[in-house]
Amino acid sequence: MHYPEPISKLIDSFMKLPGIGPKTAGRLAFFVLNMKEDTVLDFAKALVDAKRNLHFCSVCGHITDVDPCQICEDKQRDRSLICVVQDPKDVIAMEKMRDYSGLYHVLHGAISPMDGVGPEDINVPSLLTRLQDEEVEELILATNPTIEGEATAMYISRLVRPSGIKTTRIAHGLPVGGDLEYADEVTLSKALEGRREL
Repeated sequence: MHYPEPISKLIDSFMKLPGIGPKTAGRLAFFVLNMKEDTVLDFAKALVDAKRNLHFCSVCGHITDVDPCQICEDKQRDRSLICVVQDPKDVIAMEKMRDYSGLYHVLHGAISPMDGVGPEDINVPSLLTRLQDEEVEELILATNPTIEGEATAMYISRLVRPSGIKTTRIAHGLPVGGDLEYADEVTLSKALEGRREL
């Protein structure tokens, strides 16, 4: 179907977002056409403001509008703990839990030789610098339970081992409320490996 150029450009723009195919992009574009102009302008302004005003914290790498970020600046947080995650979204997930009160370090990816991503391509050097400068007693590796996440966790643990800093890995396994019969072998194996005494 041939659309007028403005709507074609809008559809093409929506298709650049992850998980948005041509049909969804078309629906979104036509939805925008039916919105009030001031709502569309607010939406456009929010996009531009997010792109212009957000950056990565110079300390931990989390996304922020102030530097250092609010988490790094919070004096109430336990500075002896650093939780290493792959993405800023992981920090947000951990914060929703409200059980963790330490600091974070965002890697912005994981080691993946198949994709040409090595340790120098993610935020590992600044982590090592932090570990020398700060009074860290434990490093919690909370990378994703994928091949890349596991490889990244193993790489970091080997780098940190000589420093004497306690290095732990988050447990993986069955979700709360999950049934054993629906779990795959790897998940069951990780759950069994991560068992603890009651």
